[in-house]
Amino acid sequence: MTRALRKARHGAVLTFVLAGLMCGTFTVRLPALADRLRLPESSVGLTLLSWGIGALLTMQLMRVVLARIGSRGVLRAAAPLCAASLVLVAFAPSLPVLAVAAALFGMAFGAVDVGMNAQGSAVERAYGRPIMSGMHAGWCVGAISAGLLGTAAISLGLSLTVHILVVALVSVPAALALSRLHLPDPAPEADEAGRAPARARRRLPGVVYLLGAVTFAAFMVEGVVADWNGLYLIGTLHASEAVAALGYPVFEAGMLLARLAGDRLRGRYGARGLITFSGAATALAFLVVIAAPVTVAAVAGLFFIGLSVATISPMALSLAGTATREPGPAIAQASAMGYAGLLLGPVVIGFLSTAASLRLAMGVAVVLGVVIAVAARLLPASRTEIIPLRASTEDEERSLPQAA
Repeated sequence: MTRALRKARHGAVLTFVLAGLMCGTFTVRLPALADRLRLPESSVGLTLLSWGIGALLTMQLMRVVLARIGSRGVLRAAAPLCAASLVLVAFAPSLPVLAVAAALFGMAFGAVDVGMNAQGSAVERAYGRPIMSGMHAGWCVGAISAGLLGTAAISLGLSLTVHILVVALVSVPAALALSRLHLPDPAPEADEAGRAPARARRRLPGVVYLLGAVTFAAFMVEGVVADWNGLYLIGTLHASEAVAALGYPVFEAGMLLARLAGDRLRGRYGARGLITFSGAATALAFLVVIAAPVTVAAVAGLFFIGLSVATISPMALSLAGTATREPGPAIAQASAMGYAGLLLGPVVIGFLSTAASLRLAMGVAVVLGVVIAVAARLLPASRTEIIPLRASTEDEERSLPQAA
């Protein structure tokens, strides 16, 4: 293992941290945005719909874009744009402007998400063993930091605009610095005549779509917590805004602990067994949150939801990345299906909460946990292991960034 490869791994992890910080900042200040613009729950759902549509549209293009410029090129452009679009959200004066700003933020973030997972898969395959869950732990670190910074900003009376602007100004140079550490994506395999295939047009294996379905359900569960936990704690359990802002970082703390141990657990129990258990545990933990009569019990339940759901999407995306030699297009497809869950989840919860109650609407996540457990049993055992890249020493050295 070379020093350059270790640097590439650190760069990938820190990219996840940065993405978690930017997305988490948007999430934890969503109640403040809704309060400033006096938005009902249905309008919050429409704002999140705009964000999800933006992300999903970008992801549909990523199979082509990644085939052309690779994950390193995508991240070099998309991460600074993600920070810039976050500023537009902070200055939105009305619901229509907020919806447009959220869509632009979603488009930039969708590219970042696919790019960083494709980059993580490239590094994982260079290592030849599972490390994707640990990379996703970096996301949790960023999201937890966003939640704690949000709580501090609220307690100090810092305005929403200033808070988001500071995060964006820090994120742009950080993204540019990290882009220097990223690996190029693996070269395409040649056909029998020695010609490189048309990467974006190749048919993906069926297992990629099954893994996309698992990612769909897992992302929808994560989205329900991320987008609605604050409003649930404030509106249903009557918590203060400062206390409600802790719900998301507590959830992410559970995810962080699980993801730090996820690669070891996968090595011991296998991806299929671990996804099955995690899906069932997610359903049970969400039942606890829905039945919780007080804020303390609900916040504790959010921790266990994070603990349960944390390893599902990293494993699903990791397996999608090993389904073909080039991780980018397969991860783009699975991610797009996953973000369809993020797109659908807020809308379903928003309209069900208007028709009935937010407590009842969040029961959708219980069903999703069961779906994950059932779908995991359909995964073929041959597709649940890391397939390391086999390259010559000269090729490997060319694929790595030069050590400083």
